[in-house]
Amino acid sequence: MDLIDWSAAQRIGELIAGSPPPGGVRASDVEPLARDYAARVSAYSRLALDGELPALEAVDRPAWIAANLQTMRPLLTTLAERGELAGGVLAGPMRAVSGLFLGAQVGALTGLLSQRVLGQYDLALLDQTTPPRLLLVAPNLAQAARSLGVDRDELVRWVTIHEITHAVQFSGARWLRGYLAGILEELIEGLTVTLTDASRRLPRIPDGDALRDLVARARAGDLMRLTLGEDRWRLVERLQNAMSLVEGHAEHTMDAVGAEVLPSLPRLRRAMTRRRESRGLPWRVLERLLGLELKMRQYEEGRRFCDGVVAAAGPDALALAWRSPEMLPDSEELADPERWLARVQQPSASLEAG
Repeated sequence: MDLIDWSAAQRIGELIAGSPPPGGVRASDVEPLARDYAARVSAYSRLALDGELPALEAVDRPAWIAANLQTMRPLLTTLAERGELAGGVLAGPMRAVSGLFLGAQVGALTGLLSQRVLGQYDLALLDQTTPPRLLLVAPNLAQAARSLGVDRDELVRWVTIHEITHAVQFSGARWLRGYLAGILEELIEGLTVTLTDASRRLPRIPDGDALRDLVARARAGDLMRLTLGEDRWRLVERLQNAMSLVEGHAEHTMDAVGAEVLPSLPRLRRAMTRRRESRGLPWRVLERLLGLELKMRQYEEGRRFCDGVVAAAGPDALALAWRSPEMLPDSEELADPERWLARVQQPSASLEAG
């Protein structure tokens, strides 16, 4: 029996998300350009598009929620089941709460997120039988264009380039999907084992000093590190570094390719930066709790890295990052592109494709 009520998750998500109209955003308007955009991204990034590009789909919020619940299902089901079987700190809560309650939590999260996301390359890392999808969230794009005062059709095309870049990344660097999936699987295993061990070691009710330390760590966004321990935290750092490259490269490439095809690109970039910086207090709190603030940093840090590499050595040098897991920048190299270039451009650097 499923430990999460996925039907409840969909219903709660839709209730929170609402269903505004698509605002004239249609996939058919940009689909004829998709192949050209993919070719431009492939040429710029030096990554081959191996196979057909997923068809562009303009979806509403309920459809976006359904797609993401399907993508999350293998991950969350595995985590819930391992927590139930592992005993210790997860077993009691898992048995005590109903699938309806867990479904409501998952639904509330996806419902909130569905109000802001503009587009997505939907890839189920832990389920390779599910084909990837290219999604444009039509009502959000229409609303964003109005609130930002930018041309709607150009915004749609710009976001399309970003999501197509992700498709090209995973096509051209065929090792990437397995690499990220492997880290996720290790993290799931590590989380359940660590929590079980912690339940045996820690007192049920922390004393005053321990409780104050726990609160301080939570405010610093450090609870995951506290839970996993330093050894397993290195997995999180590897995942963060890879995703910073994935997201930052898409940001960099959407501007590089957009400069060729979008007349008002500078205005679009300024407007998007304002949108990200103007998130209100409720969204900032939610992002901190869910780790979404990290995603914003991934966009920014990864883009600065890619901009720096290209400024110093050109797109061919940036393409080296996709050769193998060993060529990915680490945390220090993300902040110092010259340091990464010095490593990967050495004659002894491994340039074998994964």
